This record gives sequence, C-alpha cells and structure tokens, in this order.
Amino acid sequence: MLKATKVRIYPTPKQAEFLNRQFGAVRFTYNKALHIISSQYKRHGLKLKAKKDLKPLLAVAKKSRKYHWLGDFDSIALQQACINLDKAFQAFFDPKLPARYPKFKRKHGKQSSYHCMSVSAGDNWIKVPKMKPIKARVHRELDGKLKSITLSRTVTGKYYASLLIEDGVEAPVPMQTVDTVLGVDMGLTHLAIDSEGNKIANPRFLKRAAANLRRKQKALSRCQKGSKGRAKARLKLAKAHERLANARADFQHNLSRQLIDENQAVVVETLKVKNLLKNRKLAKHIADASWFGLIQKLEYKAKAQGKYLVKIDQWFASSKTCSCCGHKVDSLPLSVRNWTCPACAAELDRDINAAINIRQQGIIKLRAEGLSAPANGGLRKSGHAPVAA
Repeated sequence: MLKATKVRIYPTPKQAEFLNRQFGAVRFTYNKALHIISSQYKRHGLKLKAKKDLKPLLAVAKKSRKYHWLGDFDSIALQQACINLDKAFQAFFDPKLPARYPKFKRKHGKQSSYHCMSVSAGDNWIKVPKMKPIKARVHRELDGKLKSITLSRTVTGKYYASLLIEDGVEAPVPMQTVDTVLGVDMGLTHLAIDSEGNKIANPRFLKRAAANLRRKQKALSRCQKGSKGRAKARLKLAKAHERLANARADFQHNLSRQLIDENQAVVVETLKVKNLLKNRKLAKHIADASWFGLIQKLEYKAKAQGKYLVKIDQWFASSKTCSCCGHKVDSLPLSVRNWTCPACAAELDRDINAAINIRQQGIIKLRAEGLSAPANGGLRKSGHAPVAA
C-alpha cells in the first residue's frame, strides 16, 4: 500500500540556491508549455497536448543554445511539469470537475519539483538527483520502498519533502459488518454535532487571528512596491496566514482521527460548499470552518482502516424531519434551534436531531450496499468530544 509522509528539510545556503533555481526551471517549463498550447490554439486552432506533444521536446530544448541551461536540473522534474499541465487541462475539460483554465505559475507562490529516480532517505537526510544529501527532520520510520520525493517551498520560505513509500502491506479489506455508526452534522456555532449528542465547538481560527492579520495587511499596504520593507511585511503576513492554516489543519487531523478510531462508519451530508459560499453574510465563517477539509481527512483515514465515510443526499431534510416519528415540517428557519414535533410532541434539538437523521440515512445506505449495519443503535457509551483550542 502506498503511504505518504511530509518532512521538513533544511538545505544549506548553497543547496537552497540550487533548489530555487530548480523550482524556477520547473516553473519555466510549465509556463512555456502553457504559452505554446494557448498561442497555437488561438493562432492556428491546433490542439496540442503537454504530455504527448511537448514533453518529448524537452530533450531537444536542452541541446539548443537558448535552453541548454535546463540540462543542469533533473529531467524527471521538468517532464513532470508537462504531465501536471496535462492533468490541469484534463480537469478543465472534465464537466464533472469545477476546474478553471490553467494559470501561469508565479515566482512568489508555492514551488515544487518531483523526483522518482535515484532518490533515497535516511534517519535525518534525503537525497535527490543533482544534489548532495539534504538535512531533514524525519519524524517516523520509513518502512518500505521509497517511490518518489516531491520537494516544495512555501510562500514563507520553508522547505519540505513529501515522501511516497510502498510499504508492502496489502490495503485493509473493507468491513462487512458495521457495528458503530456515527452521524455528524456540520455547523458554524458548533463545528460538528454527532448523533450521540456531543457538540464540538467551532475554534473560529480566522476570527481569533483577524486583528493580527488586519494589522499586518495594513502595514503591507503602506509599503512602497518593490522595496525591502514591503518584502519583509509580505513575509510577516504570509507567516501569520501559515500559522492560521496549520492550526486549523492540526485541529481537523485530531478530530478526524478521533471520530474514525472510535467508529466503524461516519455519516455526513454531501455539502456543496461552493454554493454555500454565495451567502455573503456567512461566506467568511463557512470558509473558516473548512467543512470540506474535515470531510477529506475523514475520508482517507476511514479508507486506510477499512472503515466507511458515508455521504448522504444533500437534499435530505435532516433538520426538518423528526428523528422520533419521521414527521417532516414544512419550514424551519435557521434562528429556531429547538422545536417540538407537531406529530409526536417530541422536544428536539435542531442539530442533534439532524445528526440522528443523518446517521439513520447512512445505515440505510450501508444496508443497500449489502453490509450488516445496526438496526437501532450501535451507539458508543464512551468517548467525549474534543475541546476546541
């Protein structure tokens, strides 16, 4: 089974200079290929493919006087730039994916280069072609065959290596009997509400960092473009955003790990976040909650353990349906947090009721796939919701 791990690397000044030049060569290859494809289509109507038509030309370009400098860098990394562009065009032309037309890579954005030949790694180092071993902080055992290394540099100037390893272990067989199923309703006041009545507070990382971000953004806007002061201010702002993103990702990793470890199936709603972001009043809070990021982490963690993440129909009225008798009310404004079922007089918490309904729909879906799922419970007696940071 393929597993990936990301480690921090610490190149020497000389190595960092070479890495930056290599990132530049990869970026140049991508942008040049994109320019050729776009211009040839506009001028002559030719539909070129980056992987099929342009990747073979790299060897020719290296022998030319104008582009001979490309020979200083790993050829696999340059070829991968063409492959990545080809994938970007495939996503753009796929009607099922909301991808836009490929854009040119920026010098000051995130940079990366892919290597799969002559790569190796040890306890505190990694090795890629054209370079001596680079110091690394490897925080876990690298058991298995190293397939590839992708080097990257963040906007804040930190360097990382993503290691792809074949560990030789077969992927776990999906469970046929599911005993514990948990329904999870996503929200803003509480990030997640489960069918057992636990409510996980929304950390609101963006709101807590807003004053600091606003101050640094104002400092950046006051600086003259092209000045050293502006470069320093931009770096400070980028580091603040990086800390925010890291805090959010860490919280989601811990929460998703807990939910998957304690349950054999987790059920969520299919959320169209892009449509939800059209609400101007809530867009910033929805983006900060990052429901999609949490669901992604739940999905791959469940798959790695042979468990299930079940997504139910987005149009299912989980909040407006009574979880006790199944009666559905015509309307239920967002301001109503508790309501009484007119059919069975049950007192319902809006969010917990929705989570229970989501769980019940998930069980129906699991059974439809031929799996054995609990009829009336399978509820855990232990387990507490993590406290938001």
